[in-house]
Amino acid sequence: MSDLMLKTAVATKVRANGWKNTTVEALRRRNADKGQTAVEYLGIIAVVVLIVLAITGTSIGQSILTRINAQIARVAP
Repeated sequence: MSDLMLKTAVATKVRANGWKNTTVEALRRRNADKGQTAVEYLGIIAVVVLIVLAITGTSIGQSILTRINAQIARVAP
């Protein structure tokens, strides 16, 4: 085997292994994010629920409802 062929074969093998390692690492990171994303969504939902509960428990909720109803009455004949 000539030096050029040997160098080309080694370079190809190194690049293929590098690509394989990079791809495997990217897939591992991708799978690790799934659980974190679910927890983040639950956190957002919890914050929204707390805001809704805070608004409905105060007079602010009633004033918002009154304004929404006024706008709906203005649009709907």
